[in-house]
Amino acid sequence: MTYDVSSVSEYLKSIPAERQAAFSKLREVILQNLPAGFKEMISYKMPAYSVPLSRYPAGYHCNPEIPLPFISLASQKNYIAFYHMGLYAFPELMNWFQEEYAKLSIGKLDMGKSCIRLKNIKKIPYELLGELVSKISVEQWIERYEKATV
Repeated sequence: MTYDVSSVSEYLKSIPAERQAAFSKLREVILQNLPAGFKEMISYKMPAYSVPLSRYPAGYHCNPEIPLPFISLASQKNYIAFYHMGLYAFPELMNWFQEEYAKLSIGKLDMGKSCIRLKNIKKIPYELLGELVSKISVEQWIERYEKATV
């Protein structure tokens, strides 16, 4: 689902009411754990946490006018999507996350290469996601991104 909004607060007001509290809490967890240098914005019509062009002027290789993406959130038809590009770029981080998630006994992990699908809003592992958010600095993300795109 896409929402034509210009701010994160507008996005939050646009999503289904039954998801707003969980989505807002997830946003707060991200903001509390996000390393310095990333910036919250709307990108691709969803809340995003990116490396601003002021820090990385080259931008995203697919569209250099867009800041380098790192984490995004979206309210999809049947779930909240938590996109973390570091999971795809750092295999050791993916392994760590999968192992830690399995310890929680909250059901099967539903994810793609960088997308964690949070279908049950009552079982969102906020603490684990906060820890995940904190594990990659802006500098580490830029370095890994450049290695992958050069």
